[in-house]
Amino acid sequence: MHEMSIAMAVVDQVAEAAQAGAARSVSRVELEIGELAGVVPDALAFSFQLACTATPLEGAELVTRSVTARARCASCTGEWAVGMPPELRCPDCGKADAVELLTGRELRIRRVVWEDAREPIPEEA
Repeated sequence: MHEMSIAMAVVDQVAEAAQAGAARSVSRVELEIGELAGVVPDALAFSFQLACTATPLEGAELVTRSVTARARCASCTGEWAVGMPPELRCPDCGKADAVELLTGRELRIRRVVWEDAREPIPEEA
């Protein structure tokens, strides 16, 4: 299950950024995952919770957003949603030799929410 290695990499990167930013804890991690990335969201969520154990991310919410796979034909410049299973033949001209995949392979940390560890500046009375 490669979702565990993905989860561990995400947790490592976020924990490193949180430490550099003097965060006390991380409450939310948002990911963008392309529909062709080969990631099973439920398996990733389960793996993420395990990977967060004993880190500043323990108890953090994982939010994933799916990115639709899209392609473009270099011959006729047509664009289309690739779908699953992927259709890599241009629906406009029928060619498959000049297809460029535009989106759908993403696996990106989009946003992280954490609690700042710094003491707040007291307000003057």
